[in-house]
Amino acid sequence: MPDVSHAPPATADVRPRPAVFRALGRGEPPPVVEIQGESFRIVELLKHDSWAATAIYGSASRQAICKFNRQQAISIIPMRWLGRLLAAREQGFHDRLDGITGIAPSLGEVCVDGKPLPHAVARTFIDGHALAEGEWVDDEFFPRFQALLAEVHHRGVAHVDLHKRENILVNSAGRPYLIDFQISFALPTKSRLAAMLCGSLLRLLQRCDDYHLLKHQVKHRPDQAGLTVCDIEMLRPWWIRMHRRFAVPFRSFRRGLLVRLGIRATSGHACSEAFPEIAHRRAAA
Repeated sequence: MPDVSHAPPATADVRPRPAVFRALGRGEPPPVVEIQGESFRIVELLKHDSWAATAIYGSASRQAICKFNRQQAISIIPMRWLGRLLAAREQGFHDRLDGITGIAPSLGEVCVDGKPLPHAVARTFIDGHALAEGEWVDDEFFPRFQALLAEVHHRGVAHVDLHKRENILVNSAGRPYLIDFQISFALPTKSRLAAMLCGSLLRLLQRCDDYHLLKHQVKHRPDQAGLTVCDIEMLRPWWIRMHRRFAVPFRSFRRGLLVRLGIRATSGHACSEAFPEIAHRRAAA
């Protein structure tokens, strides 16, 4: 079974997210789905935010992670198209990275009552936990992770979201897994000209991946990295510095808005939400 530590419960002054801030609106992930001809029942809802609802499902023989992307409209603006786009995009990355050690295998389409859900994706459940703050991993963890990331890059993909520890899993044997390709970037495969034009952007984003991997190594195995936290701050590329100048104020604004709406406690921590956005820190996924 996975190593699960539960997040603090929502406080009394925190209310559930309004429908517009939930991917499935007032709905929830289906209680039963079919994957590869096998019936799976929901085990645990990990996360339900504005973009997707993610849950663990189990059959008689195995477990899976299912993500149900945005379906809820924003006022009169339909959003089902976005859910289909996000699902197809993430499925495309899993197909492209199929067979890499450290990438959870895709399980194909998700169905309910025999009908495919175009906004849903499924992959193999990884028994383990998200890389925890201050966790000391074994000697082979980062060499394996470097090899994993190098193969991802070799296939023309940049993860882009590697700065988040919750996207790095440590399985029960202590080996690294990389998850969540929602905002990843890849070279187009159908247009040679487009691939050439996107080459520079891909290399820049892959360098960001390399920087964030080194940052994690400095924090979790400084003896292997040969650098300090101060060193890594000085090595931060200029484009990441520029991104932070805009991204940090935006996140602060968003958190403040959720606090004013009563969806977060006054601390502003995500773990105060009814459906924590940091669920991957408390459960293998």
